[in-house]
Amino acid sequence: MLMTRPIRVMIIDDHALVRAGLRMLIDAHRSMKVVADVGQRWEAIQAAAREHPDIILLDLDMGGESGLAFFPDLVTAAPGAKVIVLTGVRDADSHWQAVRSGARGLVLKDKAAEVLIKAIDKVHAGEIWLDAKTTARILDELARPNAAVRDDPDARKIATLTAREKEVIEVACLGVRNREIGRRLFISEVTVRHHLSSIYSKLGVADRFELTIYAFRHGLAQRPG
Repeated sequence: MLMTRPIRVMIIDDHALVRAGLRMLIDAHRSMKVVADVGQRWEAIQAAAREHPDIILLDLDMGGESGLAFFPDLVTAAPGAKVIVLTGVRDADSHWQAVRSGARGLVLKDKAAEVLIKAIDKVHAGEIWLDAKTTARILDELARPNAAVRDDPDARKIATLTAREKEVIEVACLGVRNREIGRRLFISEVTVRHHLSSIYSKLGVADRFELTIYAFRHGLAQRPG
């Protein structure tokens, strides 16, 4: 039986009890492993560089300092890591700032434990995990006139897409995994990966997150709601 490597998770929170609770929750799942939990900025940078985590759980409020203040240092120290922001503050502006900084997920601290576990799994798989208000904020930004303008370079990029690639984009923007895209379009998961690679190259996007934003902006997928 082929054993898969557990998702390596790093926790950054200035409260020791919160870190201990998160570690117990995450380590209880065989598919995940906490490789570090730290409470200060300098510890976070060192641990990220040393452990190379897959997922970083970052508290926005680090004892008076925003976790976003050292977000660039984190991604430099662990370039392969994907960041999920944890916050107890329902502030749409700070949530939007986190997404613009590069966070691939956002979980409110009052959510059930299962929500965080699912968010870690989804983000690690290449998807995004955002609350409804942050998603609405992104869509509002995209709806502004200056974001809706399609210039000639983008029109030329889109014209290179095949009909099948456009179908893949529509389903991918629903937030489902490659296997589900293949099931819906009656193609193999390997074929889905080939299509996505071609799409990324043609449109000049790096991943599913950027593809989703691009597709919403240029009418290649229907915005939720």
